[in-house]
Amino acid sequence: MSLILFFLSFGILGIWLLEFSPTRVGAQCPVCVVTVGGGMLIAKKLGVDDFLVSIWISALNTAISFWLAPKFRLKYLRNPHLFSILMLSLTLFYFKFTGQINGHNQLLGIDKIVFGQIVGLLIMAVANHSYYFVKTKLGRAPFPYAKVVFPLGLVILATLIFKSVFHL
Repeated sequence: MSLILFFLSFGILGIWLLEFSPTRVGAQCPVCVVTVGGGMLIAKKLGVDDFLVSIWISALNTAISFWLAPKFRLKYLRNPHLFSILMLSLTLFYFKFTGQINGHNQLLGIDKIVFGQIVGLLIMAVANHSYYFVKTKLGRAPFPYAKVVFPLGLVILATLIFKSVFHL
């Protein structure tokens, strides 16, 4: 229930930022981010493996970081990579504090939640940088909504690969 309230309050905050912010909204807007977060809660309730859910939660955190970081006035918080690591740390602290990271649920000798969080962050960072690399080389976006397709496609691909390789 508290997770639902968190995503609901974040959605309200996002809508407020959109309404009163002079900047345009990019492809990773708060409404999209909250939708993914709500989907993860449903997936967890349906029994999807912790590792796969963690990948998506971390991807959500990284999307939030890349969207939100440029809006901060403090220089070190404007770096989306540092902000992503901060979000990862806070998320792992939350999971440890609530007893969800306990060392009993492991994949390759690493707790599934920790491993999934790290994998999700790396996948989203690679996807975001791949998009900007292609956009720089072409001088424009390769196709409409490419900024959404690159990260989402890579996270879906990684999820399917991990699910099939490890039978999750």
